[in-house]
Amino acid sequence: MIVREGFRTVGVDSLLRMRRSVVALGALVVVLAACSDDSGDDGRSAGTIPPATSSPDSEAPATDAPAPTAPPADLNAVSPTLTPVADVDAPTAMAVREGDDALYVTEQVGMVRAVRNGTLDEAPVLDITDTVLFESEQGLLGMTFSPDGTKLYVHYSDNSQGGDNQIDEYTMDGDVADPSSRRPILTVETLQANHNGGQLAFGPDGYLYIGLGDGGGAGDQGDGHAPEGNGQSLDTLLGKILRIDPTPAPTGEPYTIPPDNPFVETGGRPEIWAYGLRNPWRFSFDRETGDLWIGDVGQNSREEIDFMPAGQGAGANYGWNRLEGTQVFAGDPPPDAVPPIFEYPNPDEGCSVTGGYVYRGSALPNLVGAYVFADYCTAEVRAFTQSGGQVAVERSLGLSSENIQSFGEDGAGELYVLSAGQGLLRIEHA
Repeated sequence: MIVREGFRTVGVDSLLRMRRSVVALGALVVVLAACSDDSGDDGRSAGTIPPATSSPDSEAPATDAPAPTAPPADLNAVSPTLTPVADVDAPTAMAVREGDDALYVTEQVGMVRAVRNGTLDEAPVLDITDTVLFESEQGLLGMTFSPDGTKLYVHYSDNSQGGDNQIDEYTMDGDVADPSSRRPILTVETLQANHNGGQLAFGPDGYLYIGLGDGGGAGDQGDGHAPEGNGQSLDTLLGKILRIDPTPAPTGEPYTIPPDNPFVETGGRPEIWAYGLRNPWRFSFDRETGDLWIGDVGQNSREEIDFMPAGQGAGANYGWNRLEGTQVFAGDPPPDAVPPIFEYPNPDEGCSVTGGYVYRGSALPNLVGAYVFADYCTAEVRAFTQSGGQVAVERSLGLSSENIQSFGEDGAGELYVLSAGQGLLRIEHA
């Protein structure tokens, strides 16, 4: 997902300027490939589906929302600003660690950096630039810590031919990761350079969730699965959100399958938690409710945000590539498809959704409970509230930054913007 433009380089030496030029050039084509069809003619069928598409006779997971909750005090009264925090190069993800006040940020080139008290540590927490393929949408794309803070997990494009998706575990040694502790967890072969996903997050259940794109290209028609594509196939990990226990299995595998994963007993890959996704570049769990929010990058008609209440969503089908948002894309819509809670037209209102977080901080009381997100191309930060699984109020927050690639959430629930052009910024009260 990640298209970027040039970086500001004030008061740095020529080496850093040269490095940033490479970063900017390599990233320039990223989101444009992620968010739109490579060919102008994608063979999309005409038509739409109604807001709800679940079949009462299907065995799909329940998607009924919990009882309506009160919206924030007044979303229309929110008056935020963006405050620069640290000048991080091509930031792609942010994480925090138990018992540690630092903000950990990934640089797409292959570095994990720490920001402490507003200052970027000179030495990296982890440097895997020699094993990361950094070009276009590929690179170091995601990161998270184990709930106890002792392990660091990274998701990146490796330097094999084509750049496969790789998830590794490192043991933390004080404030840095021990390079010698690398333990490969999962490798997923990529088909094209785009639609890699990259998100890593531990859910409220303590399991590790992994986002993977459909394998790239246009229309998800490849890999021998046409017309279903990888998104609808349960025989591949592409186009999915996975759920694993990264603890090694007694039989020697590098991870364990949770016994209640939806396809353990019914066929398909047992790692799969949800499917029918094109490029779930960023997803998050509401730290208060446990609800799951997914920003799924569209083809060239709809950008979508999916919502799943806590305790639901095992085996959920979000529709791609039969559907793009609520638009019919190819073939017949799956009868059990979960419709997005929010979508917007591409290119009229943007080109590539950047999923964010539900705000649970204290600096902006009127934003509490609102889902905050952005679009890479419009550079605009937006928010909406939901009640009973339906959007209540949606508005622009009046904030923008160059090429917003991701969001971050600190230990207190305050939100951060990761901008390819401006580094790390914090959302604060104006």
